[in-house]
Amino acid sequence: MMTFKQLEAIYWVAQLGGFSQAANKLHTTQSAVSKRVQELEVLFSTPLFDRSLRTARLTEKGEEMFVLAKQMLAQRDAAVEQFVSPTVIERRLKIGVTELTALTWLPRLVSMIQTCYPKVIIEPDVDMSAALRDKLLADEVDIMIVPSVLEDPRFTAKSVGKVENAWMCKPGLLDARRPLRMHELAAHRLLIQGQQSGTGIAYGHWLKTLGVQPTNTIVCNSLLAMIGMAVSGLGVSYLPRHCLAPLLDRGALEVVNTTPVLPETSYAAMYKSEQRSTLISSIVMLAQESCDFTHTYQIE
Repeated sequence: MMTFKQLEAIYWVAQLGGFSQAANKLHTTQSAVSKRVQELEVLFSTPLFDRSLRTARLTEKGEEMFVLAKQMLAQRDAAVEQFVSPTVIERRLKIGVTELTALTWLPRLVSMIQTCYPKVIIEPDVDMSAALRDKLLADEVDIMIVPSVLEDPRFTAKSVGKVENAWMCKPGLLDARRPLRMHELAAHRLLIQGQQSGTGIAYGHWLKTLGVQPTNTIVCNSLLAMIGMAVSGLGVSYLPRHCLAPLLDRGALEVVNTTPVLPETSYAAMYKSEQRSTLISSIVMLAQESCDFTHTYQIE
């Protein structure tokens, strides 16, 4: 079997023009270098150097072996460098996120990944939580960041943060002078997310535990569309409180106080439990550091 030591021998003999020079470069003896070259010649049943000359000159087959040795040694060095220094990891990373993350702290996460791993090519996939779960199972994404409602023994989940939601509507649509009980709120049209949405699943379960089953609803899986419909006065919706503060300040929306209040939605970074990647582990930590749902399009 061909070894890297043999490849190093032929490479440096040819590169430096002699066996003694190669021995000095490789910190070994001239006889050791000669032996490694001879082993290759026996392995392939062909001379690699023309020994009728005073200088070490490659034969035609030796030239082919030299090119091969150069390529394989370069690949070895690149592989070693990659594992010694994380900054030179070179691969594509497919990150699945939901719309809210894309609208808030995804730019910050991308910036942090690019700083720590400049050779990693990031491929974001913005989709519903249930669709991202299927893509993670099919290896179409490497990691997903979604509301913590998709428990699956095949996944490892690491908490990254929480988002505070509130019921909101167009000012004047409801009497906001007192907190509304959920049964009172459910008498109005609600703009909700469906069962493909992690937030929709979470709040669907929550309403069910309260014994509330809204009948007058518009189901929409686009967060931006839900905001637009709420601003238009088409109903009441649960929306992220802090990142929509500009719309609240402008009077485009107002918070509807309820009793009980909406619970926070927890988010988790999830990946296959069989995954053993230091890069994925690092991405999880960067996500935990950068997670912030309080304002949109964060870059720092």
